[in-house]
Amino acid sequence: MSGMNIVCLDMEGVLVPEIWIAFAKETGIPELTRTTRDEPDYDKLMHYRMDILREHGLGLSRIQDTIRGIEPLEGAKEFLDRLRTKTQVLILSDTFTQFAMPLMEKLGYPTIFCNTLEIGPDGMISGYRMRVAQSKLATVKALKSIGFDVIAAGDSYNDLAMIREGKAGFLFRSTPRIREDNPDIPAFESFGDLCLAIENEL
Repeated sequence: MSGMNIVCLDMEGVLVPEIWIAFAKETGIPELTRTTRDEPDYDKLMHYRMDILREHGLGLSRIQDTIRGIEPLEGAKEFLDRLRTKTQVLILSDTFTQFAMPLMEKLGYPTIFCNTLEIGPDGMISGYRMRVAQSKLATVKALKSIGFDVIAAGDSYNDLAMIREGKAGFLFRSTPRIREDNPDIPAFESFGDLCLAIENEL
């Protein structure tokens, strides 16, 4: 086993269900089902979400209540545990620390790099701070610059750059459109198959 490998995984849609979709179902607001699978422009998507939350008077604590009830995807924790016995694993997500922590607890506290929400005095989400522009791609490039070979997997438009930047990359439970548009990226539907593909690259 080479000590030079690191695996970078997206979080939502890969290890846990999409938080916004779960919240949309719980609140009965269908507009909130829009995700990075539908809208490649993340800034546009977040402003759209914040406007809807404000319109309905929904603050951070209401979203956190929903998140506490979300369970990781079936097999996700076992998949992570197995990978972490063989190599370092880093979760790269465009989500926010305030959303991710209850889910990280259920996954055994893997390392996650994500972003931060700005919360107003009224408990409403007033803005957000990205760690760095194009954070997934920037992180993979930084890891390469310090000697790591990166193997990446994700499901959405915002994962494609990191998937292509590493030495190997995979789509996992992606959409038919994203798979069709990127026929050169191997695509998997089961944790077992994805795990084997990653292990073959280690």
